[in-house]
Amino acid sequence: EALLLYCRVACAISMASIRTVLSFRPQRSLGLARFFSAGTEYDLCVIGAGPGGYTGAIKAAQLGLKTVCIDKRGPPGGTCLNVGCIPSKALLQASALYHEAKKGFEARGIQGSENLSMDFGKLMDNKDTAVKKLTGGIEGLFKRDKVKYLKGHGKLTGPNSVTVTLNDGGEETIKAKNIMLATGSEIIEKLPFVEVDEQQIVSSTGALTLKQVPEKLVVIGGGVIGLELGSVYERLGSHVTVVEFLPTIGGMGIDAEVAKDMQRILKKQGMHFKMSTKVTAVEKTGGGVKVSTEPAAGGDSEVLDADVVLVCVGRREYRDNLGTEDLGIEMNGRKIKVDDCFQTNVKGIYAIGDIIDGPMLAHKAEDEGSLVAEYLATGAKPHLDYNNVPSVVYTHPEVAWVGKTEEQLKAEGVEYKKGKFSFAANGRAIANGDTDGFVKVLSCKKTDKLLGVHIINAIAGDIISGACIGIEYGAASEDLARVCMAHPTVSEVLKGAAQKTAFGKAVSG
Repeated sequence: EALLLYCRVACAISMASIRTVLSFRPQRSLGLARFFSAGTEYDLCVIGAGPGGYTGAIKAAQLGLKTVCIDKRGPPGGTCLNVGCIPSKALLQASALYHEAKKGFEARGIQGSENLSMDFGKLMDNKDTAVKKLTGGIEGLFKRDKVKYLKGHGKLTGPNSVTVTLNDGGEETIKAKNIMLATGSEIIEKLPFVEVDEQQIVSSTGALTLKQVPEKLVVIGGGVIGLELGSVYERLGSHVTVVEFLPTIGGMGIDAEVAKDMQRILKKQGMHFKMSTKVTAVEKTGGGVKVSTEPAAGGDSEVLDADVVLVCVGRREYRDNLGTEDLGIEMNGRKIKVDDCFQTNVKGIYAIGDIIDGPMLAHKAEDEGSLVAEYLATGAKPHLDYNNVPSVVYTHPEVAWVGKTEEQLKAEGVEYKKGKFSFAANGRAIANGDTDGFVKVLSCKKTDKLLGVHIINAIAGDIISGACIGIEYGAASEDLARVCMAHPTVSEVLKGAAQKTAFGKAVSG
């Protein structure tokens, strides 16, 4: 009888709770609905739906954590999917095909390319289609794995609390046992000598939405983004001049020998470079833009005329109105300070991606997001060696590297061996008519352990994965040299370079 009475009481309480939920109505103030969470607590709240954030959120949900992800952009994917990696690669692919048809078809015996034309509007539409397909795919993955997605600006309001200013109006307060900050970075728009207007003076975002191909394009900054977008418009017909403060292209971390050879290749394609040069002023003059420059070491000034100026001088960590200062989250310069588990000094708050130390790369953030999710769900301690994170410049040919450069090894006093193999000696590259570039393999002189691999090739970004596996698992150059690789493939050049490093000679080349 006592058990029966208990069941009846429990049932009554349950029904009363259901009626309360069903009768709930949002409070309204000044005609706007203001939504507040009804006490639901999440295991994980992720602020930011870029590569690190959405990957971490999905992984956490797959591991059984109740997860919510917040992003003010609306479509998920962050800079990468919306205005970065994906749209730029769509333009790089389309422009490469157009350039090959215009410049290379006749030599291959394919006639008629002299009459080839381009629909720039459709080219841009195809880029937008790719973006929408991928961002929509992320939302589909959120639904599949039951990740709640909120479109709005998330701000820390406590160690376990996030207030979301919703894009559609109102606010929602999220309570979570753990919070992952994955807000990424954004372009630097204001500099002492120039301010971006996204029309004549554009950032990488504006360069992805130009209405026509500019006759003259000046690119300020010869790093990864400047080279990629500069090469897009050079292929489409622009006269492109890259102004770079440093003596080498490719930005920080690129091997000097690779940078030198890549600049030679790009100059041969038609790009122009002003190295060791600083920009002192950018002035709009009616329908054009004047860019004032002078040597970095000092000297006579020079003025460049342009229809469009592309500013690619780096990115800044995005922490605007995030609430980190209010909670006393410790910083390491401009970066959020984290421990080996990516946890900040505030227990339960983690940070990943561009806002912490390490390379500002999407795949690095993805791995960090997954590692934090696994740590929270299983207790497995994260491990990610930033030295083993690859970098790629998606020009044509591409540049890819992983591990140390020769300059870094010399600075560290590490004795090393070097093997270099040219694609000009590779059967598949010769058959393809695409022989620019080489592979360079660096290993420890004493142990032969792989220390760095550097590649210039049309598909360098794909070939580098083999080197990543080798370096991650402590392989020797001899290990790569003895791997059986398919023939004929351009990947065999990696084996040839490893043979030179390990044995001093390669079978061919």
